[in-house]
Amino acid sequence: MSALRWRGLALELWLPALLVLLWWLSSRGSTSLYFPPLAQILDRFASDWLFARVGSDLLPSLRNLAAGFAIGAGLGVALGVALGLSPLARLALPLLEVMRAVPVIALIPLVIMLMGTGDGEKIAIIAFGTLWPVLLNTTEGVRTIDPTLRDATATMGLRKRDTLMRVVLPAASPQIFAGLRLAVSIALVATVGSELFASTRGIGYVILSATQGWDMPQMWAALIMLGIIGYALNGLMSLAERRALGWHHSHAASGFDSSHRRER
Repeated sequence: MSALRWRGLALELWLPALLVLLWWLSSRGSTSLYFPPLAQILDRFASDWLFARVGSDLLPSLRNLAAGFAIGAGLGVALGVALGLSPLARLALPLLEVMRAVPVIALIPLVIMLMGTGDGEKIAIIAFGTLWPVLLNTTEGVRTIDPTLRDATATMGLRKRDTLMRVVLPAASPQIFAGLRLAVSIALVATVGSELFASTRGIGYVILSATQGWDMPQMWAALIMLGIIGYALNGLMSLAERRALGWHHSHAASGFDSSHRRER
C-alpha cells in the first residue's frame, strides 16, 4: 500500500479511533446495566463474533445479504434499462415510486405468511429493498443519455446488444453505482429486520434475544459487528466503483481542469 493510501486511511479512521478511546475511558467504571464497560463488550465481541457465532449467526446473515443484494441489484439493472429505453414503459414510473415508498420492514409479516420463515423469505425481503434504488437510478441514467450518442450508434449500425453493452450501460453506470451504494445500506437494514421476526439465527436474532434477555454486552457486541459489516460493504462498493468508473472520474477531473483554466 502506498504512502498516500496510508495517509488517506489514517485521515478516515482518526475520528472513529478517538471516539472508541473516549468510550473506553468514560465507561471504565460503569455499573450501568444498559451501558457496560467497553472492555466487557469487546471481550464478548471477541468470544462470540470472532469464534462462537461465526458459523451459526454471522455467515447465514452474510449469505442472505449477498444473495438478496445480487438478486435485487440484477433485477433493478435489467428492469431499469428496459424502462429507460422505452418511453411507454416509463409511464409506470409513478406506480413504481409508490411501491418504493413502502418500507421493506412493513412487508415482513406478509412475506412470512406467504413464504414461511426460512432463508428464502429473508432473501426475498432483502431483494425487494435492494431493487428500488437500483431500478430507479438505472432508469434515470439510461433516460438521460445524450440523444446524439444514441443517434451516432444508430448511424454506425451497431447491433442492439453491442449498443447496450458498449454505449447504454457505460453511459448509465455512474447512476447505476449511485443506486448500488444506496442499496447496500438498505440491504443491511433489511437483513437485520428480516431476522427480527420468527427467526432462530442471524445477527438480528442475536440482537433481539440479547435485548429480551437483558444481555447488554451481547447486544452492543452485535451492534459493533453490524457497524463493521456496514463499513466493509461501503469500502468494497467504493473500490468496485473506482475500478469500474475510473474513466468517468478521469474525464470529470479533466473537464474540471479545463474549465478552471478557461476561467483563469
